[in-house]
Amino acid sequence: MNVVHHQEHLEVTTPGRGLTDVSREVASVVARSGVETGLAVVFCAHTSASLLIQENADPSASSDLLSWFERLAPDGDPRYSHTAEGEDDMPSHLRAAVTRSSETVPVTGSRLSLGRWQGLFLFEHRWAPHARTLVVHVQGEPQARR
Repeated sequence: MNVVHHQEHLEVTTPGRGLTDVSREVASVVARSGVETGLAVVFCAHTSASLLIQENADPSASSDLLSWFERLAPDGDPRYSHTAEGEDDMPSHLRAAVTRSSETVPVTGSRLSLGRWQGLFLFEHRWAPHARTLVVHVQGEPQARR
């Protein structure tokens, strides 16, 4: 059996704290990979941003998620000693620690097998906009030649 391996780096600019849907960009990598059936692994190469598979239909889900994280790891907590880059420095690391630096999504029929209401999001934990690097690795069985 032949196995295809395809890897690309995506540069994503975030507007600052919040969720940036990267589903289309990752789906484009999958389409270029030539993989029919397999896995797409997406890795976020940062310690103050992370990845989430989350609801993509109702914006209130994102708002509630952001509010929950504000309660979980509040900005400017005087107990933090790691504040070299500002009041959002340590909370961004804490938020990244309880989320994921990578997500794995099945590839079926040369497409990401996300659920109907799911999207793949880059979760920016810092206040300011940042350029973030995602590494997308797709592996699996190649598309049948026609």
